[in-house]
Formats: sequence, structure tokens, C-alpha cells
Amino acid sequence: MNFEDLTLPSQLLDGIKDAGFSTCTPIQEQTFPLSLAGRDVAGQAQTGTGKTAAFLITLFTQLLKAPKTSGKQPRALILAPTRELVVQIEQDAQLLGKHCGLVIQAIYGGVDYMKQKNALRDGADVIIGTPGRLIDYLKQKVYSLKEIEMLIIDEADRMFDMGFIADLRFILRRLPPYDKRQNLMFSATLNLRVMELAYEFMNMPEKVSVTPEKMTAENVDQVLYHASRKEKFPLLLGLLRRDGMERTIIFINTKREGEYLHDRLNANGFPCRLISGDVDQKKRLNILENFKDGKLPILIATDVASRGLHIEGISHVINYDLPQDCEDYVHRIGRTARAGAEGKAISFVDEDGALYLEAIEEYIKHKIPLEWAEDELFVYDYNRTPRPPHAKDRKKTATSSGKKPTPNQRTPLTRNTKSASPETAVLPKKKRRRKKRSAGEQKAEQVDQPIKD
Repeated sequence: MNFEDLTLPSQLLDGIKDAGFSTCTPIQEQTFPLSLAGRDVAGQAQTGTGKTAAFLITLFTQLLKAPKTSGKQPRALILAPTRELVVQIEQDAQLLGKHCGLVIQAIYGGVDYMKQKNALRDGADVIIGTPGRLIDYLKQKVYSLKEIEMLIIDEADRMFDMGFIADLRFILRRLPPYDKRQNLMFSATLNLRVMELAYEFMNMPEKVSVTPEKMTAENVDQVLYHASRKEKFPLLLGLLRRDGMERTIIFINTKREGEYLHDRLNANGFPCRLISGDVDQKKRLNILENFKDGKLPILIATDVASRGLHIEGISHVINYDLPQDCEDYVHRIGRTARAGAEGKAISFVDEDGALYLEAIEEYIKHKIPLEWAEDELFVYDYNRTPRPPHAKDRKKTATSSGKKPTPNQRTPLTRNTKSASPETAVLPKKKRRRKKRSAGEQKAEQVDQPIKD
């Protein structure tokens, strides 16, 4: 099916041409007949199969058909679990809706608070955001959800896993009734929890699924290496030197391990950057832009920071740490081989990863091909770097270096020694409690008192 065969507005067709789209993907072919007719849809498909374009094209078509009200309140709301995914959806929306004349605004944390607040007050037709900051502005009555004509929830399964269910319900209960708006939900997996939400807040949604028996994309060449914890980095160096990976994402489970890997790779001639949940948002966006532009060959990422990364041309995905969650494996390797391209996914299984391997293979319904690394592939003559200290050790170092102690570390001062240092402060004296005496003791004391003249 071609996009020109659909009854789409001419402005939208121009945007589709600008994006370079001509033929619908399988998820789009099944979605459009239902969504363009105004039906609610719960769609399931692998990552990188065109789900974003499926709901954006439906969204723009429906908004252009309906007359715009005179108010400044938003007409459509798109919810996503991570900032990176919000940014990606906004970029796709700006491209596809370039000629539609609609105001699109992204709302997420980590960037200018007042700038986004003022943008909402000025008015936006489509809001794309994470639940946290959307609720913040909603409680301040910066905008209203009473005129929402379409609701879209992307990566619905991640909404549950990342603890957004309470925030989701808060937002959904402030929308118009479910039968007064159109609702679209898309996810790589539609489990019972997701479908429970669908039937609760959607109007008899049609479930659309193009997920094959094999959960992972066909064009991803998967391979597994057994390596101990100490052998993983020498093996990684050997693979990087042998295969010359141009654009690679390396996934790790913890930020501390990511920092250690970042330092060692840079010390051995492999430029890389790390993104994790607590990295400043502007810095994260700058790192991602450099990675997309090819200025940065290697990106190290945790699962929290990697959701929604849609970057073309990623040749390799490396699971330096095997994920504990089976679904995370599918999402990780889905960063490569997107939109029909080919890619390679390499996983290291150490002492801890062996505990998760069986569950992952059961979930993806096939065994990951195993390769045994030759001794020559391990590189041991590399530059060593110290391991980053734990967070508690950093606090001890900061305290001993003369930094201002925390309230729990300060010595209590008396009223007369407020200006004294914690080392020289005088501790307050304890008040002595007088022992209560009985009436007999008081009387005997009075008898023993000498008589004064």
C-alpha cells in the first residue's frame, strides 16, 4: 500500500514526501483503515517498524479534517515514557506536519522550565510530553485537557515498568470522556497490564498486531559470547579492533559500570560518551546529536536513557551487561536494523548474565547463536584506569576535603556559640532533674533544720 492511495490531506502528503516515505509498513497497513475511520487502536509491533509515523499521520489527518476552535488549548496529547522518545517524536512530527500549520510543543524535564510554560500559555495544537512535567503545568492551570480530541500513548508497556501508572491515571481522568475522543496506543508488547489500561480508558479498541513468532527483528544478526567478568573488556577491545564498528551502542546495567567502561575505552583510543538517567538533559541531547551526526562513534547507555532512541545507521549493539528484564533485550537490539536495514547484536554473558539468559531466550522464542572467542581475540595489553568510587565513598571524600558538612554531620551549638566552628563548639549542658521527695522526707528535713533566733 502506498501513501498516495490513502485519502490524506495534500499538506500531509507533502510532509510524507519530505520524509522520504512512499510505501506503508505492515503495522501502518493494518492501522490506517481503522484509525483514519475514527476507531480506537491498540497496536503491537517490533521497534523500528513505523509505529510513530502510523499514529502521527492519523493524528494530522484527523486534526485537519475537524475545524479548529478559537481557543489556545491543545487538541491532541501524546504521552511517552522518556525524554529522548519525546524529542524523537517531536522531530518526526515537525517533519511530517511541516505543511499542516499546526503548533507542536514538546514538554519534558531537564530543560528551560519557564520557556515551556510560556509556550503552553501561548497555545499549542499538539503536546508531546512525559507525564511528570505535564502534570506539574496542569496543576498550575497553565493549560487544560478539556478540548483534547485525540490521545496517543507510545511505548505503553514501558509506562508500567517505569512506574508511570499513577501519573497516567491522573492525566487520563482529566480528559474528555473516552467516547468523545479518539485513542491510539502503541507498544512493542501488549501484555495483560497494558490491555487492562486500554479497555479502561479507550472506546472498544481494535487490537492490531504484526509481531511474528520471532520477537526480534529478522535483519538483526545476533551472537552470544561467554566471558567472565574480567574477560569482557579484553574481548570488547578485540571485537572493536577486528570489526571496526563505525556506529555502536554499548548497553550497561549500572551508571558506575558505564563510567568505568567510558574511562577505559577513551584511554585506549576509542572515543565514547555515556548517557544515563542523571546526566543533564542538555548534555544528553548534545551527546545524541554528535552520535547521530557521526562525530561520536561509540555511545554507552543505560536502559533508562536509551528508550526511544531512533538513530539511523547504527551498525552494532553490544550488551556489555545482559539485561535482567527480557523485554529490555528486545528493545536494546532493536536500536539497530531499523526500517529494513541490517545490523548486528553482540551479547556478553558473564557470571551474573548467565542467570538471565534462559529467560531471555524463552521470551524471544529462540536460542541466541553462540560463538566461542579465540584466544587471539582477547586484548590484555591495554591502558588501565582506576574504577570510579561508590557514591558513599564520594560523600566521605567530599567531607574530608573540607566541604560544608551536611546537617546530620554538624555538632549542635549552644545559644551563645552560634558563630563557633563545629570542632570548638561547646555542647549544651544537660539540665539536672531534681528527685521528687516524699512528704515524710520533707517533714523530717524541716525538723532537722536549726532554729533561728
